Amino acid sequence: MLGSKLTHVAIATAAALVSTVVAQTTLDPIVIKGSKFFYKTNGTEFFIKGVAYQQDVGGNGTSGTNVNFVDPLTDTAGCSRDIPYLQKLQTNTVRVYAIDPTQDHTQCMQMLANAGIYVIADLSAPNASINRIDPAWTTDLYSRYTSVVDTLAPFTNTLGFFAGNEVSNNVSNVNAIPFVKAAVRDTKAYIAAKNYRTIGVGYAADDDATIRAPLEDYLNCGPAEDAIDFFGYNIYSWCGESSFQASGYADRTVEFSNYSVPAFFAEYGCNVPEPRLFDETLALYSPNMTGVWSGGIVYEYFQETNGFGLISLSGDTVSALPDFSALSSQIAKVTPTGVNMASYTPTNSVARACPATSAAWNAVASPLPVTPNEQLCSCMVQNLTCVAKSGISATAIGTLFAGICNPLLNGPNICAGISANSTTGAYGAYGMCSAVDQLSWAMNSYFFEQQAQNSANTDACDFGGNATTQTPSLPTSCSALASQAGQAGTGVVTSAPTGTGSSGGSGGGASTTTSSAAGAANVPRFDFGLLKLGVYVSVAALVGGGIVLM
Repeated sequence: MLGSKLTHVAIATAAALVSTVVAQTTLDPIVIKGSKFFYKTNGTEFFIKGVAYQQDVGGNGTSGTNVNFVDPLTDTAGCSRDIPYLQKLQTNTVRVYAIDPTQDHTQCMQMLANAGIYVIADLSAPNASINRIDPAWTTDLYSRYTSVVDTLAPFTNTLGFFAGNEVSNNVSNVNAIPFVKAAVRDTKAYIAAKNYRTIGVGYAADDDATIRAPLEDYLNCGPAEDAIDFFGYNIYSWCGESSFQASGYADRTVEFSNYSVPAFFAEYGCNVPEPRLFDETLALYSPNMTGVWSGGIVYEYFQETNGFGLISLSGDTVSALPDFSALSSQIAKVTPTGVNMASYTPTNSVARACPATSAAWNAVASPLPVTPNEQLCSCMVQNLTCVAKSGISATAIGTLFAGICNPLLNGPNICAGISANSTTGAYGAYGMCSAVDQLSWAMNSYFFEQQAQNSANTDACDFGGNATTQTPSLPTSCSALASQAGQAGTGVVTSAPTGTGSSGGSGGGASTTTSSAAGAANVPRFDFGLLKLGVYVSVAALVGGGIVLM
């Protein structure tokens, strides 16, 4: 086990230096030109030599359930302890899957900068991400994503952000990808609006052969302001004693040879058989691949139940595992040769064509989901007569939506203003609002429909005691937004959101989400066939058919 502690005295000495010299280093920002990364100042090509650095947040294609995650970039003692081990692996990049934007990251980010290490951060969190089962891009998620940007953008060693990680992983859920692309678009626009330095926003995809090609095309196609800035590939196809050809690396390299933005391995390191050999590391940084790929990130630093760890942690004691020794040996052999930014002229500057919709790819390329706008949502709710009561539970929200927005019961247009259908491209102006705000819109639509049929129906805004009436008002500041959205909520709102993300976000530590929290509710989407629709008809009947829940 590498002497169990890996030249313990040397590591301990390095850790002491890391913890005491948290001072002045400012890393040269990494910039993108064509399909490559470069150091901004000297123009040397940058190859990622990375390690995934976070415990129990659902990397490697798993679904994280740890709401109370630990943000490693707020753990100063942990950073001091681990950075010398990362340096032993020649690490120049770490990937973190969820940070707490309410906490201070200065100490760890500076320690990493002192060690020459950049950070790629996922914008989501276990309890705040685009859900492949019921995808949405909402004001709550926008607040979370932009809060992460606000937290990390000031550091020059922030290399980039991932707007999603394996959100779509097979043909059945590719309809989630338009919401990811909308998140990319809006995060990039936010970075520009805040006058931060240019920081790339990308996506980390899994290696599913059934959607691989159209996914690569979809995220790269269309206007540059909507497309990803880099493509991360979670790939585990090189297992044991494989080869460039047998692993599929050769095929993937051909596929990305004309990609117009940087591509790299966002996770790699198959752990069957164990211990890992990391022969693929030699291939990744060889001339066979460095013309196309910008390096990769090994999964993962900490040993967990999935058995991918490079080290084990007992209390505050680090023990290097056999995989650590193997990676250390292999990474020491690589010397990737790149090009200089000044002399580099991209030859693959043309974006991919958007994939056509088909049975295997049902996500339309345009339009994308609307940009979340908290001001628009607030204006909308103020101008309603029938609204949801405060404190309504997620369970009640889901049940009420199931009845109100059921097209067989109440017609196809009653919830058009909150639609978000990525298979048809039908997006209501308010489809990005919070679940409670969307429910208020739906309740109000139903209320006025019932009033039109029977003006004496005073119970149409009761919904089992979950709704109440108010006097609508439309402040002058809301007039333009309301006009763009239109009375039915199906207009196109061109006004950009003006708020920042720094007040929002889902933190780690004490942050919790329960099934009774309205913020945890998902809005059911009625873009399905009659079989599934029958389930919702049954639900609606159970709660009061025709949905007057009195």
